[in-house]
Amino acid sequence: MKKAAPVLVLLAGIFWGMIGLFVRKLNYYGFESMDIVALRAIATSVLLGLFLFIYDREKLKIRLKDVWCFIGTGVCSIVFFNYCYFKAITLTSLSVAAILLYTAPAIVMLLSAVLFKEKITKVRVSSLVLTFLGCVLVTGFFSQGAVLNIQGILLGLGSGLGYALYSIFSRYALERGYHSLTISFYTFVFAMIGVIPFARYNAIADICGMDLGIVLFCLLFGLVSTVLPYIFYTTGLEGMENGKASIIASIEPVTASLVGVIVYHERMSMFEVIGAILVLVAIAINNIDR
Repeated sequence: MKKAAPVLVLLAGIFWGMIGLFVRKLNYYGFESMDIVALRAIATSVLLGLFLFIYDREKLKIRLKDVWCFIGTGVCSIVFFNYCYFKAITLTSLSVAAILLYTAPAIVMLLSAVLFKEKITKVRVSSLVLTFLGCVLVTGFFSQGAVLNIQGILLGLGSGLGYALYSIFSRYALERGYHSLTISFYTFVFAMIGVIPFARYNAIADICGMDLGIVLFCLLFGLVSTVLPYIFYTTGLEGMENGKASIIASIEPVTASLVGVIVYHERMSMFEVIGAILVLVAIAINNIDR
């Protein structure tokens, strides 16, 4: 598992980076940001729930005393991170919101050092710095310009914290013996409940009711952008430390940029190319054995 862990986490980051392919289409159908969060939760809960019910019902069982782990991954991470991120986008520029989101690896590293006694090594700090610089460049900070205000910055940092909390609460769940499928399923069951105050469930039902093709597209969205990457990432966590995994998963913005270039014929500036290279170098350094 340890040898496969970096590859699984890398695959998770790549799959997350492809979410833009689905979001643009879902926006076209009329779904808003928090509707899409709800859709991810619904689709994931349905797909994973059916799979586990048919093939391994034992993995549907959780202990009541451990429910807090899944409230942590579902509500404190998924719902909180998305709410803060989308709010930050409305108050600051897209590039600033994205950069603040990618403070997550640093938060993971610090929390893991305190909670799980993970070591903060020079190699890991170097990788973290390169990753953050790369994300700053890839997200187009210098080409788009910065719009800054206190509320937007706090919400952006909140999104980074929420993003980081998935690794933390997942680690607790893994230590209690839960399988990655169980963790992913209950994460999105609680996310589906937690997003109720923010999503338009009536609108979601109306839009999905217009065409079976939309329903199938939403299920595909759940499979590619959520089910597979969260299983990959959580499984990868079984074989590596949180801090290392969070750095490797930073391949996500690089993938998103490449998807824009390949699919939508967007142009990457020299800054963005350099940023992508920095992230790749950071991932490579992070995985070099001492």
